[in-house]
Amino acid sequence: MKTEQIKQLFEQFENACYEYKGIECWSARELQSIFNYAEWRNFLKIVNKAKEACENSGTDISNHFVEANKMVELGSGAKREIEDMALTRYACYLIAQNGDAAKPAIAFAQTYFAVQTRKQEMIEERLLDIARVAAREKLSKSEKKLSGIIYERGVDDRGFAIIRSKGDQALFGGFGTNEMKRKLQVPANRPLADFLPTLTIKAKDFATELTSHNIIEKDLKGENFISKEHVDNNLAVRKMLIERGVKPELLPSADDVKKVQNKLRKEEKSIQKTSGGIKGK
Repeated sequence: MKTEQIKQLFEQFENACYEYKGIECWSARELQSIFNYAEWRNFLKIVNKAKEACENSGTDISNHFVEANKMVELGSGAKREIEDMALTRYACYLIAQNGDAAKPAIAFAQTYFAVQTRKQEMIEERLLDIARVAAREKLSKSEKKLSGIIYERGVDDRGFAIIRSKGDQALFGGFGTNEMKRKLQVPANRPLADFLPTLTIKAKDFATELTSHNIIEKDLKGENFISKEHVDNNLAVRKMLIERGVKPELLPSADDVKKVQNKLRKEEKSIQKTSGGIKGK
């Protein structure tokens, strides 16, 4: 997500915030518009899922989702009352979590309502953390998929480890997995990918997906043929990076992705506590 888009969405959410009974709230109708849901009834489906999540967490729904109808002006100049809700930060967060993350506004909202202070730079930083965690999880799935494919084609655990290491050597300009671990000071018992920056993780993932695809398309069997395919794909990805001025072996290590995941989980758990509730105010 580009900085300009983040800035625009940030301002939209800031402007939509108002105070209701002493608690910061957002109008469900405002969110419907920002989230680009044309029909209120479709947006309500997401709201109802958020209510279920709220109830499942042991939290009183009425403390975070409050009916608050509003008057709107029609084209003729007349006014009529429409259904609306006052939503706490926690309610908005749950709605975003249950929305379509392919919509940029919803992906942004998942972080906007999670941070404790509404600062754009904090949002940008958290979005980068989320992207890195997502990339790492995607790589794990791609590697698991590849291992399943090659096991069916006569390659055991040892062979898979060799293939993966040769792929790393091709991607990192001659540095194998263990050499890159030493270079980036990665603990010997931890995966290299847990300490790689997002760009490199995605590069590894792309090469791995290419290998899985081509093994099936070319009907490759045996360690030698599969290893060559994986090396070729990593070399191709490296060539693309080099052409764009990026040498993956020279990129600095990133924070342990496990620590980043734990930080995100702690932030999410604190949302409910700091959001406040409307009922009784």
